[in-house]
Amino acid sequence: MFGFQSGKQKFPSFGLTHIWVKRSIFWEVLYWKTNLLHHNLDVKHIEKNVFENIFNTVMDVKGKTKDNIKAKLNIALFCILENMELVFDGSRVAKPIASFLLEKNAQLLVYNRLNSLCFLDGHVSNISRLVNMEECRLYGMKSHDCYVFMQTLIILAYHDLLPKGIWDAFTKISHFFRDICLSKLKVDHIERLETNIIETICKIEMIFPPFLTQWSIYQYIYRLRQTLEDRSSINGCIHLNGYIL
Repeated sequence: MFGFQSGKQKFPSFGLTHIWVKRSIFWEVLYWKTNLLHHNLDVKHIEKNVFENIFNTVMDVKGKTKDNIKAKLNIALFCILENMELVFDGSRVAKPIASFLLEKNAQLLVYNRLNSLCFLDGHVSNISRLVNMEECRLYGMKSHDCYVFMQTLIILAYHDLLPKGIWDAFTKISHFFRDICLSKLKVDHIERLETNIIETICKIEMIFPPFLTQWSIYQYIYRLRQTLEDRSSINGCIHLNGYIL
């Protein structure tokens, strides 16, 4: 059992000293408090979440897109994106078409591109088998599939289909995930990534509704830099797969 019984209940000091809304049942285990490392952030899990949010929103996947009514209402409260706010006309509510949404023909073109992909054995799953042309959806994407798509395919899939500013933002966030997964990293390189990702997320926020897991990305970069500075860090083996320079 995770968290409280009601989703409206939150832990004390929420938003001040922490942003956690759930408490893992593992904390009920007697030895858990004495563990040196209670939890960690997995870059592939973060990358999968970011990919699914971006892909499902751009492709307007029913039930998965983040460009929904709730997001539109949040835009009116927290963002300055007047062209994306709901339009109220008496008893009717109109949802404006966002610039990042692909038309039906463009969506079919993306899925056709994915359906014709061929990779070396073992590099990635057979993505063509994951494409459902009738429903215009991807099914069964694993973390590694999202990892490959985010770092290589997302730039190719949307090339010439989206406005240049949106495509550039996708390119930057794709390069960000590619760079933090390099086999060799340096502290100054991580510091540059930590600075650049702020600008990249700001560009994403100017285009999309507020849905990216910013906190996870920031925390991952912060912990990764700490790991590089301290080679004896207990979470080094989890953060890094290559060499620490």
